[in-house]
Amino acid sequence: MADLLCFGEAMVEFNQTQANGPYVQGFGGDTSNVAVAAARQGASVGCIGATGADVFGDLLHDLWRAEGIDNRHMARCTDAPTGIYFVTHGADGHVFTYRRAGSAASLVTPRDLPRAALEQTRVLHVSAISQAISPSACDAVFEAIGIVRAAGGLVSYDTNLRLKLWPLARARAIVAQTAAMADIVLPGLDDARLLTGLDTPEEIVAHYLGAGAKHVALTLGAEGVLYADATRMERIAPHRVAAVDATGAGDAFDGAFLAEVLAGVDGLSAARHANAAAALAVCGYGAVAPLPQRGDVVAFLERGSLPTAGRS
Repeated sequence: MADLLCFGEAMVEFNQTQANGPYVQGFGGDTSNVAVAAARQGASVGCIGATGADVFGDLLHDLWRAEGIDNRHMARCTDAPTGIYFVTHGADGHVFTYRRAGSAASLVTPRDLPRAALEQTRVLHVSAISQAISPSACDAVFEAIGIVRAAGGLVSYDTNLRLKLWPLARARAIVAQTAAMADIVLPGLDDARLLTGLDTPEEIVAHYLGAGAKHVALTLGAEGVLYADATRMERIAPHRVAAVDATGAGDAFDGAFLAEVLAGVDGLSAARHANAAAALAVCGYGAVAPLPQRGDVVAFLERGSLPTAGRS
């Protein structure tokens, strides 16, 4: 059984790497990205949820098999599609356009959960997007968390905020409730400011520690990471790289961090490793293709040199 289970919506990505150019097919969905990132760091990983029984679902299942990810508990839905999205790059960064309404993932309910797998996993990873896509999916996330906690497993939570999916007031309430149930909280700075009403990274990290988290790793974009646990709070400096696409940076961090924790590494060292993985991930286009292998991250940390732009 997988040590790490990632629960949420997996999607197929179409990424326009050059202005007015063609779209390159890839993969996305934050929890699926985390699964791939963790698997490439050597973790035993599975995905749970649903895709459509369509060509896009086929592509995702092929991806998981190729990455060694257990996809037995990712259902195929014949009456709902797999979500897709498009990424356009411009002077102001990347812009996302989604086609996910009524997706198979949004139809998941608590009764669809693989209870035995959840009871046996060491870590469950979910995100606020897993909850925002539908009320039934939100209920399923809470049910999954309850199963894992009752069995003695850990819960990892990324507070990913998508205001096109739900209003801020509801997001704040649900995220606060979920973060209080999580052992590992993995927020991004911009989202966390909106969700907590706090400003400084130190205030935000202290807030989530106070809610009960054992580990908090707050990603700061180009400014690195602020990591904290019960005994320390430390900033991790960024790696200066030739970044071309930040689409999967946060997911690369999450997956690498969880893989290191599962391997027995202390939280601060895990955050340093994950910070390097995220730096490598922004050097290529797409959410999944640039996610580094463990050997790439180790070598990068050892030599301290920068990757070549356009890495994929």
